[in-house]
Amino acid sequence: MSGVDVLPLAAACLWLIAANLAAMLPARGRCSLRCVALMFTGVPLLGWATFSLGPVAGVLLLAAGATLLREQLVRAAQPFDDRSPE
Repeated sequence: MSGVDVLPLAAACLWLIAANLAAMLPARGRCSLRCVALMFTGVPLLGWATFSLGPVAGVLLLAAGATLLREQLVRAAQPFDDRSPE
């Protein structure tokens, strides 16, 4: 693995650490600003890592990100009628 290939992996690890730290903080409402910021930074990062490291690494990083943002993914999959306001 060359030095260029380490950059997306290191950035993805930093994103995962930031997502874990953000998950530990209390959130107000359904999807806080932290959640939105993590999604908007995670998607381009995932594309960069997939392009540099290959599709297997991309799928693994996607799974890691989905486990951190699973509550928002579950709420997005629910019909609007079943959602309870917080």
